[in-house]
Amino acid sequence: MNARVVVADDQSVVREGIVMLLGLLPGIEVVGSAKDGEEAVELVAELAPDVVLMDLRMPRCDGAEATRRIRRDHPGTQVVVLTTFADDDSLFPALQAGARGYLTKDAGGEEIVRAIQAVLSGEAGLSPSVQRRLLERVTAGPPPLPTAPEPQLPDGLTPRELEVLVLIAEGLSNLEIARSLNISQATVKSHINNLFAKAGVRDRAQAVRYAYVRGLAQPPG
Repeated sequence: MNARVVVADDQSVVREGIVMLLGLLPGIEVVGSAKDGEEAVELVAELAPDVVLMDLRMPRCDGAEATRRIRRDHPGTQVVVLTTFADDDSLFPALQAGARGYLTKDAGGEEIVRAIQAVLSGEAGLSPSVQRRLLERVTAGPPPLPTAPEPQLPDGLTPRELEVLVLIAEGLSNLEIARSLNISQATVKSHINNLFAKAGVRDRAQAVRYAYVRGLAQPPG
């Protein structure tokens, strides 16, 4: 019994070439072709194919999203990705969306047939290069945890302006702030002018109240 296949690719020349190639392969029947992911989903709902050969970079609905929707709504249809791209940003989202096969477009006809047969028998239909990439990812261990982002300061204050504001709230003069931060009084005045403008305050008393209200400094006692 032939495997019923839908081909999805946004480039008409590529799509027609794949359809022509599949038509020459034993055990394959092309029942439809789609120019984007949205049309691929519609064709699956209409034709209930066994397999979709899915490109990834397509307009309206990309291949990964189309794969997710097909596997969610039509679990009897398997997806084999057939794409130019084998980078991590293409590979892993497609597999996570539910694709059981992943080939690059330099795959020959026999490799495509093997992938289709593999996914229909419940196995993975992955090209050798993709298998190597998955193995490298597994043996490399989990990626490092992302560092925590720096907390966002209100109104665009810089860390240095915050330091000056906190010292103002502690009652220090410009000279004392300059000594504490090892900067000149002129630099202190520049920071004060900038933070006053950003905070929308006119004097030191308003600046102190601003710092207290926003939790940037603690009131005494």
